[in-house]
Amino acid sequence: MPKLNTALSDQVNQRLDSIGPSGIRAFDQKVTGIPGLVKLTLGEPGFNTPEHVKEAAVESIRNNDSHYSAQKGTPALRNAISGFLKTRYNLDYDPKAEIVTTIGATEALAASLMAMLNPGDKVIVPTPAFALYVPLITVAGGTPVEVDTSKDNFVLTPQRLKGTLAKEGDAVKAVILTYPNNPTGVEYTEAELQGLADVIATKPIFVIADEIYSELTYGITHHSIAAMIPEQTILVNGLSKSHAMTGYRIGYIAAPADFVKNAAKMHAFLVTAPSNPAQAAATEALTNGLDDPKKMCVQYKKSRDYVIDCLDKLGFETVPPKGTFYIFAKIPAGFTQNSVDFATELAQDGKVGVIPGSAFGPGGEGYIRLSYAASVEDLHAAMTNMKGFMAAKTASASK
Repeated sequence: MPKLNTALSDQVNQRLDSIGPSGIRAFDQKVTGIPGLVKLTLGEPGFNTPEHVKEAAVESIRNNDSHYSAQKGTPALRNAISGFLKTRYNLDYDPKAEIVTTIGATEALAASLMAMLNPGDKVIVPTPAFALYVPLITVAGGTPVEVDTSKDNFVLTPQRLKGTLAKEGDAVKAVILTYPNNPTGVEYTEAELQGLADVIATKPIFVIADEIYSELTYGITHHSIAAMIPEQTILVNGLSKSHAMTGYRIGYIAAPADFVKNAAKMHAFLVTAPSNPAQAAATEALTNGLDDPKKMCVQYKKSRDYVIDCLDKLGFETVPPKGTFYIFAKIPAGFTQNSVDFATELAQDGKVGVIPGSAFGPGGEGYIRLSYAASVEDLHAAMTNMKGFMAAKTASASK
């Protein structure tokens, strides 16, 4: 096995060297080998990809659709994305000039940030937030500005945004908004989004709207800020969560043509083009599978209500999520508030895998994130294990 020449050991991208791996993946890997562990760690839908979607991928392979795709994605898929956005959210995007298909929403974020940022540019990130935003901003040469929303029920308020923009000055290039939010499950109302749009509209900045969970909401209608300030919005979405297609790796950017021109250039440098069978499957999902997420949401809501009820009885404070398939639960008083320590003990002694809240930035410490996208059987086992774990810890502390 080759060993790196010692003279090359520090010849790396210093921005990349300054950040650690994803806190989500790192903790998941840390606990995965524990015998008997019930994992509620990753954002993996607990459903199979719909049959008609799988068949579209198979048919693509049978038809020898094995050559390079158009770099921005097949015309069929871009047309399907445009139609989906119009049908579901009344958004108008030209499939030829304003949409680019990416390798999942993560690449959409990376390509957008790399196309946007220059050294010294700042990006506002309301936290707790998806763990990849800060690393992606940093590697792209920008400076993340993390804004703790925990005291505002995990919602970025117009007042907080206005104050942050005033403090950070003209170096702010963009704001990232995730809704429904990972890890909290909080969804913005139309009025809340309009309040933020009104503030953003006063500044020459972008808003990157990460709406990957837009189809997974409960009792609330999803609205896109792109309907309010389309000229400033970079819309990121994909098929991973809505259609249980995480492994297909299909996401997309929808934005004004002038921005898409550069984002598509960055996308082409990064990956050349998406996979044809995956694009065929995504086209089918967005054309004939608009009701597929609704069926999944029925079970997700049942699972959400069951887990929240169990956690409430165990002393955890929760904000019932209006979207996604996560619960962000506050560790009860009397237990360690160090979320890594708590989650590690829960995995080792309680055989339940969750993600420490600290992985999601300021405002996350003292919380844990649980995914309720697991099977009903796993959720019941996890809650039974947690009940035993909490009881044992309480009994031990009282001795």
